[in-house]
Amino acid sequence: YVAAVYEHSPVLSPDPTALVDRRAALELMARNLDVLEQQVVAAAGQGAQIIVFPEDGIHGFNFTRRSIYPYLDLFLPAHSVEWNPCREPHLFNDTEVLQRLSCMALKNKIFLVANLGTKQPCEHVDPLCPSDGRYQFNTNVVFNADGVLVATYRKHNLYFEDAFDTPPEADYVLFDTPFAGKFGVFTCFDILFFEPAVSLVRQYNVKQVVYPTAWMNQLPLLSAVEFQQAFATAFNINILAANIHHPALGMTGSGVYTPDKSFIYHNMQSSSGKLIVAEIPVITPNHKTSLETNKILGENLYHSYSVFTSALMDDQVCYKEGQEVPCRVSQSGESSPPFYAEMMYDNFTFVPVQEDKGELKVCANTLCCYLRYQETVSTHELYALGVFDGLHTVHGTYYVQACALVKCGGLHFSSCGQEVTDATASMDFHLWANMSTPYVFPLLLTSGVTLDFADRMGWKNDHYFISKNRTSSGLLTAALYGRWYEKD
Repeated sequence: YVAAVYEHSPVLSPDPTALVDRRAALELMARNLDVLEQQVVAAAGQGAQIIVFPEDGIHGFNFTRRSIYPYLDLFLPAHSVEWNPCREPHLFNDTEVLQRLSCMALKNKIFLVANLGTKQPCEHVDPLCPSDGRYQFNTNVVFNADGVLVATYRKHNLYFEDAFDTPPEADYVLFDTPFAGKFGVFTCFDILFFEPAVSLVRQYNVKQVVYPTAWMNQLPLLSAVEFQQAFATAFNINILAANIHHPALGMTGSGVYTPDKSFIYHNMQSSSGKLIVAEIPVITPNHKTSLETNKILGENLYHSYSVFTSALMDDQVCYKEGQEVPCRVSQSGESSPPFYAEMMYDNFTFVPVQEDKGELKVCANTLCCYLRYQETVSTHELYALGVFDGLHTVHGTYYVQACALVKCGGLHFSSCGQEVTDATASMDFHLWANMSTPYVFPLLLTSGVTLDFADRMGWKNDHYFISKNRTSSGLLTAALYGRWYEKD
């Protein structure tokens, strides 16, 4: 099917905390909706059957609970109302944005996914009802090609959004299409949590996901395109991800992702938005996810792998070129002692990569991380193998098991973990770790924040591995990012 996502550079309120009336709010939003409409026309002209717009793309961000109020449309749960806002504009008040989006879908005969703020009155008999008598939700809406509202999803995992309420229970939202079957819906920060994202994909066997986001990139492990691809790969699904374009806030990175190919946009230089249109295969529900198949496939991969890991468990053993038998290592051949550096606000334990080829091991808590590598394009850049097994507590609280080969910011150990966007060293590598969670997201990022794809990955002897011969350009990050949801 042909899918489109638009990375939108929004028209923002100069002072989002200022109190304005509905008319002024609608005027600002109309300027963004005008841009979105042009993109719907362009996408439909290229044969797109569905288009996704970013989170916060219509109203902007950094509002207070009071200041966002004039920007909110009425919340109408799609499952409880059969409604075409374009054809029946007078059924409900305060639905001007919904009407406009519905008409875009109808006129261009395209499924349309957008994000807006909504309000829902509540009674004080409801113990969760906010004191001002209304819920305010960060909401995704989906319209079919006739302009009918077919899905509404309220964001569950809010990211410092004082203007919005967390819905009383998680929404599991699906909608049906004639061209690719069922799609699931969630938003931005949701991608890092079990509810509703993982539940939706696993429980409802969803194979295509629409994903509006307003994601601030954080290298080396959480840039938008890197994690969007990892999620698509781990669950063997297609993801249509639309991000905000705002380089000053580190926001860029959208794409149409399949488990083994992507059409992406990551640009910190340009100030304008970007439309991506791509034809991708439908993934059918009987496809296994890589979390499942790799348990089976992994058994047949790398016959030497088990020999190699058992050898590495004993620090005194090495491997010689073309030799099936391990050779003894002299004491001096041991890897450097570990050092500590902050990465992603977490205290990682690192060992440096100091030779052109070799084997390394580094552990923290119960997690041990192993690397066999050979630089194919050798440079004087410093790389390090890092491990973290613990609760991440900055900008959200969640339990991470990470095993990461990263390019350091400079030549000093203290620079490891810094955000780096360019690298020249290319390498073959085999990276593996004894993950305690089945939810492992394989990350592979190359110079210029571009994506590369592993040759193989999966489970083998209770270790998750990823391997690659010759990265397409300089290696920035090769990592296993495990989410141990039960320990959040």
